[in-house]
Amino acid sequence: MPSLTTLPTPRPWAPERSLRWGIIAPGYIAGYFAGAINRRTDHTLAAVGSRSLERSQKFAAEHGIALAFGSYEELVSSDDVDAVYIASPHSAHLDQALLAIEAGKHVLVEKPLATTGADAARILEAARAKGVLAMEAMWTRYLPQSDIIRQLLADGALGEITSVAADFGFAFPFTPEHRLYDPAQAGGALLDAGIYPVSFISSVLGAPRSVHAVGSVAPSGVDKLALVSLDYDGAVGTALTSLNGWQPINATISGTEGRIEVHREFIQPSGLTVTTYDDFMQPPSVLEWDGRDYDPAYDALSCEADAFAEFVGKGLLESPIHSHAEVVSVVDTLDRARTQILTAHQEAQS
Repeated sequence: MPSLTTLPTPRPWAPERSLRWGIIAPGYIAGYFAGAINRRTDHTLAAVGSRSLERSQKFAAEHGIALAFGSYEELVSSDDVDAVYIASPHSAHLDQALLAIEAGKHVLVEKPLATTGADAARILEAARAKGVLAMEAMWTRYLPQSDIIRQLLADGALGEITSVAADFGFAFPFTPEHRLYDPAQAGGALLDAGIYPVSFISSVLGAPRSVHAVGSVAPSGVDKLALVSLDYDGAVGTALTSLNGWQPINATISGTEGRIEVHREFIQPSGLTVTTYDDFMQPPSVLEWDGRDYDPAYDALSCEADAFAEFVGKGLLESPIHSHAEVVSVVDTLDRARTQILTAHQEAQS
């Protein structure tokens, strides 16, 4: 295939209707989501719910939300809410998603959708049975750069894909009661940060044939460092994540005819360098695209909100670019990797 001379243009999301959003768990990520909705979309922030009415009222005042509830049950029962955004810690996703689904609300659930593949499947099956859309809020899938990548891969611009590598990690002081280190809140590097590189690899290569993981464990018993190797038929994926070290937050897709390098930080709006080769002995074609059009970067959460609304308007019950089966596969991959690391740690301690 001849080397590229131009890059495709990202296709914008085009929702046919605006949604009235209810927010469960008004924490920091919910604040970013609310800001993105207000600044970047035509959707309405209709309600917010928390176990603390005072906390809901404070959040509502900050973001111009009409209704504040002191329970999740009140929020999902409101006739003023079309869709619920769940921004709670991982361990609460299952119960809260099922609560909203049973009330007939579409649900956008922060990543990971659940802490195990079985629980993720339970949420998605319940939503399908109720006739509502359930979607994991993996915002990177809906960014402009991701659409360019999808188009390049669909066109075969890189030839046969042979490897995908991605990393995301940071250094967070060990604090046993913090959700990142608390087993009761599904803490650990893999579920919080590792889902980004694993999901990125999955978006290119799909479900792996096998999972191999090594890493280390925090004193509280959760994984704090993980290197995950994913085996495919003729290709490999490599994901690195941590709670105890700053990673570059890079992602690269390599193929027989070229590669895509996603500029750091790949998990948010960034850019691409696409290198393709006509001949091994000739200079490659190098094209760049810059997508840092959001300030703050979290305003790009509007992309997943608009995509969600587009899917709702079309009557879809799952994301066409992030299927239910793939969501379950990614969570299952994380679970398998975590189990390997914790088992190896326990065996070393015995």
